[in-house]
Amino acid sequence: MQARAVLASVLAVALVLSGCAQPHRTIAPVGAPPPESTAPPTPKPHPSVTKPAKPPLRPLPAKLPAGLGRNTGVRPVALTFDDGPSPAWTPKVLDQLKAAKVTATFCVVGREVQRHPELVRRIVREGHQLCNHSWRHDLDLARRPVAEIRADLDRTNKAIQKASPGAKVPFYRQPGGRWTSEVLGVAKNLGMRPLHWSVDPQDWDKPTAATIGKRVHAATRPGAIVLLHDGGGNRAATLAACPKMIADLKRRFGITRLH
Repeated sequence: MQARAVLASVLAVALVLSGCAQPHRTIAPVGAPPPESTAPPTPKPHPSVTKPAKPPLRPLPAKLPAGLGRNTGVRPVALTFDDGPSPAWTPKVLDQLKAAKVTATFCVVGREVQRHPELVRRIVREGHQLCNHSWRHDLDLARRPVAEIRADLDRTNKAIQKASPGAKVPFYRQPGGRWTSEVLGVAKNLGMRPLHWSVDPQDWDKPTAATIGKRVHAATRPGAIVLLHDGGGNRAATLAACPKMIADLKRRFGITRLH
């Protein structure tokens, strides 16, 4: 019996030395949390951001609304210059008007007013009139929500007042002549009358000076409002056409300030 016990002890030692014995295992205490998983965390999906849809643009009316300023109401005609003020062209137009001893209406774009306030001051100082022509000449402005229209026109008026405090802005001209009842209502609420035209030589399309002069001569009638440009591009042809054109209009009709 003693021999068997000795033999069992020898066999146990032999098993440990040979590596056949099971390794010692650590038993976790009851209630301990399970070991952390080594698997990577599942990424959370990013929430999708949906931008609110912009309201659709209103259609333009089939014909121009009534009440647009198209005539001076007297025999003399009026000259209007759009899309400035431009440092390249506006001073030269002003020089020609001064030499001819006539006044005009300058339909100014808000962001150009902001860039060149000194030209606005000169326009006012030399007796010319100002007209709001929107902030950035947005051709679709009149089709946008009324709040956007009002913000645009109001921003332009504020830029004019900052450039020339106290300057009067009695008129508004819609870019492209694309009038709607909504833009007419906003302009009226801001104290401005709509200013359209009756003679358009399309000098924005860069015809020659001779062509501009011929178009104005042929289309002008008593009380006409002539549309020209002193900004928005190269106006060399318009500038070249002005001396002869102004002399012709003065001789045939006279040139007046808008009222």
